[in-house]
Amino acid sequence: MKKKLIGAAVAAIALPGAAAAECGEVSITQMNWASSEIVTAVSKFLMEQGYGCEVTVVPSDTVPAVTSLAENGEPDIVTELWLNGVGDVYRELRDAGRVIELGRVLNPGGIEGWWIPTYLAEAHPELTTIEGVLANPELVGGQFNNCPVGWGCRVANDNLIRALDLRDSGMEVFDHGSGETLATSMASAVQSEEPWFGYYWAPTVPLGKFDMTRVELGEYNQEAHEANQNPDNPNPQVTGYPAAEVITAIVADFQEREPEIAELMSKVTFDTDTMSGLLAWADENGASNEEAAVYFLQSNPDVWSGWLNDAARENLSALLK
Repeated sequence: MKKKLIGAAVAAIALPGAAAAECGEVSITQMNWASSEIVTAVSKFLMEQGYGCEVTVVPSDTVPAVTSLAENGEPDIVTELWLNGVGDVYRELRDAGRVIELGRVLNPGGIEGWWIPTYLAEAHPELTTIEGVLANPELVGGQFNNCPVGWGCRVANDNLIRALDLRDSGMEVFDHGSGETLATSMASAVQSEEPWFGYYWAPTVPLGKFDMTRVELGEYNQEAHEANQNPDNPNPQVTGYPAAEVITAIVADFQEREPEIAELMSKVTFDTDTMSGLLAWADENGASNEEAAVYFLQSNPDVWSGWLNDAARENLSALLK
């Protein structure tokens, strides 16, 4: 029933122009992963229905988005930009003042780590640290579920595996062939309340759907973590994963052209756990990005209302009853 009401709300406000025309044309990226698609849908909704903007969504990815910023000075807004993967070109644009970073769109950011199901952590609290896992490999099923080949996390994980002597502790390392099999292994284990131990990240559907506990690998050491990105690291060290900074950026002239929208986008921030839950809801309900956006807005007025100016808040409050 909730899904039908949300679908009806989307249909009722599908046409632009619900708000007074206080804003001009705005272009915004939609990166090709699920959380970014929802961030863009929410932002587009707020800009169109709250501020009267004419919004163009630009399908993109990190490298094409940064290249377009460098060569064309567009799009106006790049959201869900993961700073751990932007490269030197983006940093040069930022340092030259051609791009302005507005703030974090995910709080505390992208979360990586090694996880066990929470029911396992509650039954065996010692498994919440890597030392406890290494001392009791049988309690986590005797297997570490590793990233697929070609993923950035695979290099860091392989170095951590060596640094921890994981295999010597009696742990088998299972290298997954795809993200789908990695996710399926977690889902199958959790739904059967069996042990599972492996790498995953957030925001994602599985970490929104399943109650998982991150295993403490130790304090984050920046030098060690950076060295662990090298597959030929001769002396890998144990370190926890840092939260990846994920931000919204705009081209410099946009702040002067549309200051109210720049202010809005500086405040559009999702807790990482909230986004994982939103992704899980969309997956379970077969919801479109627009439906997920309306679901978030209807369910969290205390969050988004603080992002808006008074006029936009009044426009949206009338729509999202």
